[in-house]
Amino acid sequence: MSPPTPASQDTRTRILDAAARLFHEQGFNATGVSTILREAGVNPGSLYNLYPSKDALLAAVLERYTELLHPIVMAPVEAKASDPIERIFALLQQYRDWFSPLEFRLGCPIGNLALEVADSHPEIRPLIQQNFDGWSGYVERWLREAGDRLPRSLDRRQLASTVLTVMEGGLMQARSSRSAAAYDASVAQLRQYFDLLLARASGGGKHT
Repeated sequence: MSPPTPASQDTRTRILDAAARLFHEQGFNATGVSTILREAGVNPGSLYNLYPSKDALLAAVLERYTELLHPIVMAPVEAKASDPIERIFALLQQYRDWFSPLEFRLGCPIGNLALEVADSHPEIRPLIQQNFDGWSGYVERWLREAGDRLPRSLDRRQLASTVLTVMEGGLMQARSSRSAAAYDASVAQLRQYFDLLLARASGGGKHT
């Protein structure tokens, strides 16, 4: 198979960008292929040549989210904060900054798809999980970079998963209330937990 030409790559990008935005705004099931075609500015043949079904397009959107995780989500955080623990809170603040101007109406695009299609599309679940694993994987890496500032016995993978849970759960509550209060409270509790861990590792607790 030959590499895509610039024209076909541009068509692919337009389709995926339009589909991702519409799935986020309207949901997967409520978004018709005709709407994606109109928003992408392509004809049916161009779409079906790349994606033979709407489900295949969904899979491609999730794969694109994985591709964009570092350049769009993580790289700005790493550029903003050099301290690995502060990167975690910069990441959570970044989500707040993205969604609070909309009063959290849309919620997290991956979280939304997980709720909508995980049961009806079991073949899609691994791609959703891949996105979650990629996200928490960066957080786990930062936790490992913190070294002995955190207790040696700490399960960094589990803590990274907890950070993801704080983000997703906080966004869901904020979306329901149209307020950042629940999100901010969740992040504040996480900050307190990190403060305890840091104190414990530095000798402020009984065990390290």
